[in-house]
Amino acid sequence: MKALWNGEVIAESHETIVLEGNHYFPREGLVHKYFTANGKSTSCPWKGVATYYDVTVKGDRNSGAAWCYSAPREKAQQIAGKVAFWGGIKVIDA
Repeated sequence: MKALWNGEVIAESHETIVLEGNHYFPREGLVHKYFTANGKSTSCPWKGVATYYDVTVKGDRNSGAAWCYSAPREKAQQIAGKVAFWGGIKVIDA
């Protein structure tokens, strides 16, 4: 799978996990230069606390377009440390 934004591949992996319709990419698959932690977080009753990242490509910033559950609750352990996307980021089959 590939995640694309602003004409660039920002993540790629053969080992994503699909949960609630979102592909969660392992951190090794990210192009790290595009990601900056933004200090925001939300809480999900069954997954736990998600932290958010801004994605910046070609000078354009997509605020909070990526998120990660670093220490999810027991039922969501399969996505621990993996990153998913929204906010116009396209995930396609490579």
